[in-house]
Amino acid sequence: MRDSAVPAFRLFLLRHARSGWALPGQRDFDRALDDAGYAEAALTAQAAADRGLRPDVILCSTAVRCRQTAEPLYRALGEELDVRYVDQLYSGPTSTYRNLVEAHAHRDSLMLVGHNPMIEELFLQILGGESAAAALGDGYPPAGLAVIDFRARPTPGGIWSASLGMLLVPQLEEAEGQ
Repeated sequence: MRDSAVPAFRLFLLRHARSGWALPGQRDFDRALDDAGYAEAALTAQAAADRGLRPDVILCSTAVRCRQTAEPLYRALGEELDVRYVDQLYSGPTSTYRNLVEAHAHRDSLMLVGHNPMIEELFLQILGGESAAAALGDGYPPAGLAVIDFRARPTPGGIWSASLGMLLVPQLEEAEGQ
């Protein structure tokens, strides 16, 4: 019998950290993190490590800013992390994110490192209601990491039953005070 405190499946949703605007002639795909973004990514990775949060697999958009957001996870959580880069997380709609969750629901946990508006839309679809919207305030924050616990494994076409375990939002003041 499964311990009721242990979720059937845990989903981590990580939005990429702050990035600079595209330079003249630069593709959106190639935008890099700015200085604040690098600090945010490091803070989020360390906060996850401090809380013992470690996904079985990480699916990360191939966009530069997402890869750069995921890099500190190696330092904080360990070099042996299973990180896979998925083009569809850059260009796909929210349904692509949902399909990837369903395809990996046989695992204990999954992290998606991706983009808005898809990360925010998936968050709202899974949790629904005013409480999910209230948790976000002014939208899904850069380098924000939601930990969503499912009571049953997500199934294609099924109704997902989940709750927000925590929402980690990096505070740059923390990095500046160190």
